[in-house]
Amino acid sequence: MNTDEERAPPIAARKPYSYTLHDITIEDPYHWLKDPGYPEVADEAVLGYLEEENAYFEAWMSPHENLVESLFAEIKARQPQEDESVPYAEHGYLYRWRFEQDAEYRVWERRAANVDRPWEMLLDEPALAGAHDYFRLGALSVSPDANLLAYSTDTDGSERFTLHVVDITSGKAAAAGIPNTLGTPVWDAHSSSFFYTLLNDQWRPFQVRRHTLGSEPAQDEIIYEEVDDSFFVGISSTQSEAYILISTGDHVTNEVRYVPSVRPDAKPQLITERRGGHQYDVDHRGNVFYIRTNRRHENFDLVTAPLIDPSEANWQTFVAGDDVRYLVGHLCLAEHTVIALREAGLDQLEIYRGEEHHRIPFPETTYSVDFGTNAEFDTNVLRLTYTSMVRPNTVFDYDLATRELTTRKVQEVPSGYQSDRYHTHRLNVAVRDGETVPVSIVCPAEHALDGSAPLYLYAYGAYGLSIPPAFSTARLSLLERGFAVAIAHIRGGDDLGYRWYEAGKLTHRNNTFNDFVDVARHLIDRGWTSEGRIAIAGGSAGGELMGAVVNQAPALWGAVAAHVPFVDVLNTMCDTSLPLTPIEWPEWGNPIEDEAAFRLIRSYSPYDQLREECYPPILVTAGLNDPRVTYWEPAKYVARLRTLNRSDAPLLLKTNMGVGHGGKSGRFDSLREVAEEYAFFLSVLSDASD
Repeated sequence: MNTDEERAPPIAARKPYSYTLHDITIEDPYHWLKDPGYPEVADEAVLGYLEEENAYFEAWMSPHENLVESLFAEIKARQPQEDESVPYAEHGYLYRWRFEQDAEYRVWERRAANVDRPWEMLLDEPALAGAHDYFRLGALSVSPDANLLAYSTDTDGSERFTLHVVDITSGKAAAAGIPNTLGTPVWDAHSSSFFYTLLNDQWRPFQVRRHTLGSEPAQDEIIYEEVDDSFFVGISSTQSEAYILISTGDHVTNEVRYVPSVRPDAKPQLITERRGGHQYDVDHRGNVFYIRTNRRHENFDLVTAPLIDPSEANWQTFVAGDDVRYLVGHLCLAEHTVIALREAGLDQLEIYRGEEHHRIPFPETTYSVDFGTNAEFDTNVLRLTYTSMVRPNTVFDYDLATRELTTRKVQEVPSGYQSDRYHTHRLNVAVRDGETVPVSIVCPAEHALDGSAPLYLYAYGAYGLSIPPAFSTARLSLLERGFAVAIAHIRGGDDLGYRWYEAGKLTHRNNTFNDFVDVARHLIDRGWTSEGRIAIAGGSAGGELMGAVVNQAPALWGAVAAHVPFVDVLNTMCDTSLPLTPIEWPEWGNPIEDEAAFRLIRSYSPYDQLREECYPPILVTAGLNDPRVTYWEPAKYVARLRTLNRSDAPLLLKTNMGVGHGGKSGRFDSLREVAEEYAFFLSVLSDASD
């Protein structure tokens, strides 16, 4: 057991710093934790403080190491030691990935389709990862002639990827490495060049360039450059591979240009120019573009536009969205159009061919379904991924002619899993303003609604991202210890349509926090748990949610995990030197130019709203190289919270010193961090119940 002295928490220095905006002065004595040399972090005082916090985290966790190891062993035992994907077809080959025994990273392989030949190595991630503490494969794209492989890697978590091109047969480099890229490169139809996106110093993808094989990357032609600091650029290909698409936008506005893949040197043509709040995305078949657009209805329509002139004047409605039907995506195949939509929060897939259309039936009343890997255009088979809170992840192939679902793979749980040991529920909770919030719950079959059980409550609530009611092998460790696990589908996500997203952003941001608190109180009232027995978790913008609900109702929570939390909202939204600030203004507001936005953000920003209070046990994580939520946000939050917390509950900060936003990269290394979170929850909730 550690001594009290060894376990004393670090106390960060307070250094005078302030700024004034809209005649309001903001005092920020922990501003110094932002290294002035960022993204390089070399300040000895900053690094010293982070290391002290890490040492304190390790000291606090040390007595619970056996629990961490037990949880890690459980969670790891539910992962196949060897695993492989269902192969998919593309350009005459079958492709798959495979995990070898106990491997942290994948091996990628291929073989000729319709020929009984051995699988051949395409890319060896374990070899590329080598001795790196962090490794992430960012892109993998084979040329149409199937001879060249473009792939990108990140070895420090900064999400600045280096793009490589190799000859698949010889393994030799076909181009010099291109640094500072993001996203998947797109090949032209001749396999002689590819398009890629380049990052600027502020980590903004701002340029699309074309690299011609045999030339120097320094000579690569700039195809498009975005001058608006609030817009990010991305590239893709239509499903037909006939067009290369260049999209630029923020969270609510975008525009798309297209280049024929057979004429990669052609000037990009604009579909329709940007205007505030208009979002659209594009696919293609025959002489028509199929465009999902919200120009008429917030839940989007699918329209067609002739290639000869795809401007808005020529758009014709193909499928209309409405207050019930929320169109979330579409896919054009040679003879079919597939539309992904959501009704009452439930995923649906509709298939259109000529005048006929139908929905794919699924075996459960609550589930999540999405497109799988569909690389081919001329096909009668649609690959799907399917899951529910009690059903392991399943890969289906849907025969578009016979309308039959074929199971291709069900997630293996080697240590065993019996779905009938658990029940899943869908609740509708009335919150304080009269809105109804859906909640997905999974619990042990014998779960008693007497308030005695602990509850794990999760949500995100931002950017229009829905949280599906999906299966989790790690979650079983909590269920087996008597927890119920709930997902609150709060406003800010788009679970119930685009309106649901808009009702949780900008001036409506507090709805997100209120929804979460009200869901928790409802679950207490219905006997699912009791006050102080709820463990809550969220990451990034979900980490902001954690900070806000802890400030609003600290006594409700028994334990909190805030992963890479966006808690210093006001300061970040006022700092235009950061890569994500301008693009984030449509989500949170622009506090620099808008005094009302400044005051509103300040009123809920978790860091700014900390006060003297008895706070619950809190675990906070950070990544030193994180370009999305910079490391100093969680560090400042913990530093200030230490001075204001009037309880003796543990407050822990763990900074991964060599990684970024997603934490550790290996498939088992990342599970250890889940085990640490669960061990924290179990330890502090056990103490609370003694």
